[in-house]
Amino acid sequence: MIKELWLQDWKSFEKSRLYIDPLTFVIGTNASGKSNILDALSFLCDSAKGIPVNEIAQHTRGGLDWMIRKGADEFRLTLIVEDDGDDLTYTLACRKYDKSLQISFESLEWTSSKTKKTRMLFATDSAYEEPASPAIPIRFYQEKRGKQKRMDLNRQTTALSQMENLVVIKRVKEAALLVQNAMKNIFILNPIPNHMRDYVQLAERLNPDAGNIAGLLAGMKPEMQQQVEKELTEYVRPLPEKDIKRIWAEKVGRFESDAMLYCEEEWVNGEKIEIDARSMSDGTLRFIAIVMALLTGKEGSLMVIEEVDNGLHPSRAQELVNVLKQLGGKSQIDIICTTHNPVLIDALGRDMIPFISYVTRSEENGCSLISLLEDKQNLAKLMAQGSVGDLMTEDAL
Repeated sequence: MIKELWLQDWKSFEKSRLYIDPLTFVIGTNASGKSNILDALSFLCDSAKGIPVNEIAQHTRGGLDWMIRKGADEFRLTLIVEDDGDDLTYTLACRKYDKSLQISFESLEWTSSKTKKTRMLFATDSAYEEPASPAIPIRFYQEKRGKQKRMDLNRQTTALSQMENLVVIKRVKEAALLVQNAMKNIFILNPIPNHMRDYVQLAERLNPDAGNIAGLLAGMKPEMQQQVEKELTEYVRPLPEKDIKRIWAEKVGRFESDAMLYCEEEWVNGEKIEIDARSMSDGTLRFIAIVMALLTGKEGSLMVIEEVDNGLHPSRAQELVNVLKQLGGKSQIDIICTTHNPVLIDALGRDMIPFISYVTRSEENGCSLISLLEDKQNLAKLMAQGSVGDLMTEDAL
């Protein structure tokens, strides 16, 4: 599981840290920097898949020109991943060179939970690093004390993504693959209701826009499909004013290679009607997408949802919180959510205050800062005057 994310000179951040718990909420005003956190996680995920960093830069929001904080030469992203109590600290730094993004530094450290001692498993050899070279020198730890193995690797793709094909000792490879898997299993969910209303091809995994939900459901084995549809219906039922009796997907077309999402609703006097996704509300479809992602997500993964309550009526905030807590724990998926909704934050309850971070802009240099809500000075005094949602509304954070 990923425990922490450090951002240094990334976009609007000079240096800040996000603690990641089973359920983490990130709040802040518009343009405070919340989306930049999600962009960093997306960048790390893509880099772990072996996508060249300059290619990632091209489809990152804002592009290459906005990835490195103004006035800095490079950005540095660090993840701390827990491994049976021990910590694995992975760092990736990139800089702009000759109008392209390239890796300038990469390292992986292991810290024992028992002895607190740290060992470098691999790191860029700065003594031999040449910015103009297409290769970057990496030194790997060997079992014998003081012994290291140097390799020159492609500067555009991370050593982490190349690890499976490298000849290194088992200890280094296992640690690196564990971190790589944690990064590859970061899932940025951004449901787009309009994409969910069309007929779609059968699928094996959910797309980030959740547009292929029907294809994922209909492509499952019958017993699995029935079970998922049953749970999906149970979690979505409290959402609308009308009673949802069933949510399901069916294969359509001559060759049954496409699918459509359907819903049975019960209105007054027990009248039941069946509709397809084209008639479902945006809020209902987004809620279905969140539930579906948690039901089918990979155990141990990290799911990131921006504006998690978008399109949802404030009166349904508690249902959303309950789903996130219950399904996240059941599926063993960590969740990061951003929101502007004070009602949703209040629905979390006071017990969740330690798991809320807020993002602000520094009055000194305008850089984004991440702070834990529980560390805020005079928080108890402020909350005596109102809830956390009230403080958000009054911009008192």
